[in-house]
Amino acid sequence: MLFFTQCFGAVLDLIHLRFQHYKAKRVFSAAGQLVCVVNPTHSLKYAPTRCAAVQASTEQGILPPCHHHEAVHDPQLVPCTCPLFSCPWEGHLEVVVSHLRQTHRINILQGAEIVFLATDMHLPAPTDWIIMHSCLGHQFLLVLRKQEKYEGHPQFFATMMLIGTPSQANNFTYRLELNRNQRRLKWEATPRSILECVDSVLSDGDCLVLNTSLAQLFSDNGSLAIGIAITTSKVLSSEAEV
Repeated sequence: MLFFTQCFGAVLDLIHLRFQHYKAKRVFSAAGQLVCVVNPTHSLKYAPTRCAAVQASTEQGILPPCHHHEAVHDPQLVPCTCPLFSCPWEGHLEVVVSHLRQTHRINILQGAEIVFLATDMHLPAPTDWIIMHSCLGHQFLLVLRKQEKYEGHPQFFATMMLIGTPSQANNFTYRLELNRNQRRLKWEATPRSILECVDSVLSDGDCLVLNTSLAQLFSDNGSLAIGIAITTSKVLSSEAEV
């Protein structure tokens, strides 16, 4: 009886979780937006990575770019950009997307506007939610991280990185939006290039930052829905018109 009771409870939890996901997808789909449910992954770091080493050098006044670290002999090679793992992979920028999809199983969603639905927000830090977004002929990497910047005070950090060069990144603007219970919060900025360390961008706070109480205001049963929209910059649009 105890065995069947526990199994029945687990089945009910699974049904409830799927119902919440279905409800969220139905609501956002009605608004014409694609929804991607993203499950959390506990970071297998934080072992020192090339990015971490460069960040430490930066704090000491040395400013080498992340992809020119002494471990990289070919300047055309870039290290793995996935912030979840201390991955030793390195390769050309053109094959970063295939590496992320095949090795790290990161999903990719296409569309001008999508909804990033992160589940299990209550899990302890550090935890990451990651997805790739294909839009306007380019691929972007959205990273949401729960991390304790100060001990005992976890925060959520979200940013959008272009899988391309810094000059290409300057041609776009991304918007992250949270909307629930008659509350709306927006963050709009120029995406950073994936050649810049994701860890450094999040540590610097040049991204959407939420404390735990604010994240709870916008969450629904432990899930946080973030609307994502990417547009070209006004400069690029005016040049196209000319």
